[in-house]
Formats: sequence, structure tokens, C-alpha cells
Amino acid sequence: QVQLVESGGGLVQAGDSLRLSCAASGLTFSSYFPAWFRQAPGKEREFVAGISWSGGSTNYADSVKGRFTISRDNAKNTVYLQMNSLKPEDTAVYSCAARRSVFAKFDYWGQGTQVTVSS
Repeated sequence: QVQLVESGGGLVQAGDSLRLSCAASGLTFSSYFPAWFRQAPGKEREFVAGISWSGGSTNYADSVKGRFTISRDNAKNTVYLQMNSLKPEDTAVYSCAARRSVFAKFDYWGQGTQVTVSS
């Protein structure tokens, strides 16, 4: 059974940092392309960041470029999202997802972790 389990969310103040983790099990994680998404109340889910299987290629939403960094540790079957200079508009439920290639749909999703940034 495939599972993606996020952790690391919480309540912080504007300007603070958080690191989210997503631990994968039940799949050959190193063969997958993971990504982070977020969904704020009343808004559609949006892409935040993605990373290649090797970690050598990353991409980000314009709204987080220069502040967020996605990384992965295939030995630990884990993908991370380092979030710096957090803003109130970053408040959302953050979820990780994984797909077999950049052309495929996301097959697996985690349950999400809440990030709340106060002003």
C-alpha cells in the first residue's frame, strides 16, 4: 500500500521559516517525480514546487520562487519543502504528491499538513 505522509506544518509568524517533510512508503520512491501543492480556504489547489527523480531539476510557482526550496533524499524516501520568509498568503494545507513521469498525472497524494502564517 502506497502512503505519503506529510509533517512539519504549524503556526508561525510572517518572516519565519518552516520545513515540511513527506515520507513515502510502498513505492520505489527514487523512480517517482514528487511535488508539493497547497490549497487555501476557498481557493483551488495550486502547484508549489516539483523535483526530478535525481533532484537535479526543480521548478517552482512564481509566488514562492526565491523563498521555497524543494529537495529529496531517496535513501530516506523523503521529499522536503524548505519555506523561508513566510507570508500570510502562504497559509494553506500543503500536500505532497508523486507521479511516474513529468508527463503523467499524479498517482499518489498525502493527506496534507496545515501551515498558518500570522501577520
